[in-house]
Amino acid sequence: MTSPTSSAWISINPTTGKTLETFEALGERALAERVARAERAAAAWAATALDERAALLRRCAALLLENKNSYAAQMAREMGKPVRQGVAEVEKCAWACEYYAEHAQGFLTPEIVKTGAAKSYVRFDPLGIILAVMPWNFPFWQLFRFAAPTLIAGNVVLLKHAHNVSRCALELEALFARAGAPPGVLQTLLIGNEETLALLAQDAIRGVTLTGSDRAGAAVAERAGRHLKKCVLELGGSDPFIVLDDVDVAHVARCAREARLTNSGQSCIAAKRFLVMQSIADAFDEALQKELASARVGDPLDPETEVGPLAREDLLLALDQQVQRSIAEGARLLTGGRRLECPGFFYTPTLLTNVSPDMPAACEETFGPVAAILRVRSEAEAVAVANASRFGLSASVWSGDPARAEALVSRLEAGCVFINSIVKSDPRLPFGGVKCSGYGRELSAYGLREFVNIKTVCVGS
Repeated sequence: MTSPTSSAWISINPTTGKTLETFEALGERALAERVARAERAAAAWAATALDERAALLRRCAALLLENKNSYAAQMAREMGKPVRQGVAEVEKCAWACEYYAEHAQGFLTPEIVKTGAAKSYVRFDPLGIILAVMPWNFPFWQLFRFAAPTLIAGNVVLLKHAHNVSRCALELEALFARAGAPPGVLQTLLIGNEETLALLAQDAIRGVTLTGSDRAGAAVAERAGRHLKKCVLELGGSDPFIVLDDVDVAHVARCAREARLTNSGQSCIAAKRFLVMQSIADAFDEALQKELASARVGDPLDPETEVGPLAREDLLLALDQQVQRSIAEGARLLTGGRRLECPGFFYTPTLLTNVSPDMPAACEETFGPVAAILRVRSEAEAVAVANASRFGLSASVWSGDPARAEALVSRLEAGCVFINSIVKSDPRLPFGGVKCSGYGRELSAYGLREFVNIKTVCVGS
């Protein structure tokens, strides 16, 4: 947990509940100096050859892979991510760097359009300084999935990271410096929410991206709109995991375990609502109960750990309240449902069944290792219940007949739909949601073009 004071944040190790570090916030003058440095860097970086920008990303990729174990350990200490998952996160960041280094030339090459002019085309020019407001749950990946395309497009980045991963944020700035990024190309800002919103009033800031809660997204979008700044939002999710009646129940339950417990359940795209057809619901209840009950909970620095602590104690208490309120409203607890009696912020993997759509476990986002099973009688009801959520980030559909599952795709209100596969972000595919899950896209060519000036050029005869 990070506790803001007037000028500092205290970082708490979620495994032990003890203080890790105290970080001093940037003062007004230091913040102004960083913005001025970014302004100076923006013009020079935009004029830098694309090959040089790509070379920077390749050097970042090499450093990420070289230091992946130490970076994963830092994530484990600051926010509790199991270390094996942390290593995979760092490797994915390196993949994103390499992907954009290889493909940016094609994404940024001007597109010729035939018109009545002698020559007409569309080019993609950088905007300038982009502010990134990032969460704690994927401290490295959240930045790189935005920064790799944004930097190679010729923009510069100011990073406002979550307070409880301040050391990760400083490590990210240091990584870019070690890779040879010119001063000002990527800087970390240890600032509070009010200072962050105030930055959007400055002419120097040309756009903002935020990954976080819908409440935080609304605040940033409101301020960005007031100052006519481009905004991309990746917000919360309550992703449906739809199980049709022709599946191999044991296999799908194993997949459901992974889909719910990744990052100890603290993921926007984790499966949260399991919509199971009535005829197989009893069997699925039993299979998923066994899977969750057998998950290994423990020290995130232990490579065998599957589920670590929640990142902050307030998050654990809020999750437990959602579970207890749902039980009070009629949900049945099959396993878990309690805080572990040990130091730190550990919560047992939990399964609730007989959940109805209006219970907290279904209508709110549960950010932790809690799965809610809702029974449905038909495909039509599954789609209706899936769409009843105010969120629309992603969804998965599971069936022994992929064509049957794919027939539901157009009816699901989600930015991503996966068939017989766990939802994962991929640099090659656009990522983002609809409804209260935000707007705009990250990754692929679509993500790169969110923060460029799509400029029409016409040359007369």
